[in-house]
Amino acid sequence: MPLGAHLREARRRTAWSAVALLVGAVAGFLLAEPILELLRAPIEQLAESRNASLNYDSVTGAFDLRVKIAVVAGIVLSSPVWLFQLLAFLAPGLSRREKRYVFGFLGAAVPLFLGGCVTGFLIFPHVVELLAGFASSDDSTLLQASDYVDFVAKLVLATGVAFVLPVFLVVLNLMGLLSARSIARSWRYSVVAIVVFSALVTPAADVLSMFLVAVPMAVLFAAALLVTWLHDRRVARRALTDDVVPVAVGAGSGV
Repeated sequence: MPLGAHLREARRRTAWSAVALLVGAVAGFLLAEPILELLRAPIEQLAESRNASLNYDSVTGAFDLRVKIAVVAGIVLSSPVWLFQLLAFLAPGLSRREKRYVFGFLGAAVPLFLGGCVTGFLIFPHVVELLAGFASSDDSTLLQASDYVDFVAKLVLATGVAFVLPVFLVVLNLMGLLSARSIARSWRYSVVAIVVFSALVTPAADVLSMFLVAVPMAVLFAAALLVTWLHDRRVARRALTDDVVPVAVGAGSGV
């Protein structure tokens, strides 16, 4: 298409994405109070044994926090729409192989990321309890609401990204940048990293929560290793076939 047509298409798809983002933000603003109730639950448990509460450092702090929650919720809720619009705009310029990689990556990464975020959301009350437990019961735990929400969001996002890392290993292998043998050689370091990450995001005394994070990540790593091994094996067989067929043809023509 000419440049003007590309610009019109980009403007149209951006407009649809903006509308979806706005609708998602409105829904997020309406859901801000239930979300805050879920985030406030660990603080209420702490308040049973000490003075603990969420605080706002300005008159507009409560409204600003709701707006922040609305924007984040809008991005998440509208992600299917703006991801589709982005791919629909880029797809005509991609080769068949590139399309297979992109759509395969998204098809695997999106549910894994969402599953990781759900796991992070389930374990964050234990993390808050653990970290706040280092303070004496005679002390007060007065948390800035904005900082507290940022902490929970970073924890949830970090767990979601951790669940997606095996997909990156598979993509690097499909691109020929990382072999299954290299992944297999580093399995000890990977297991240690998984255990350390699980121990950091879960209380040390709560072994069950640590296993709830570590076991799925270890299974995903093993699945990524299996996929890369099968891919390398198929590539090796194809290369062997390409080497054998020309030799056979050449020998037949010589006879």
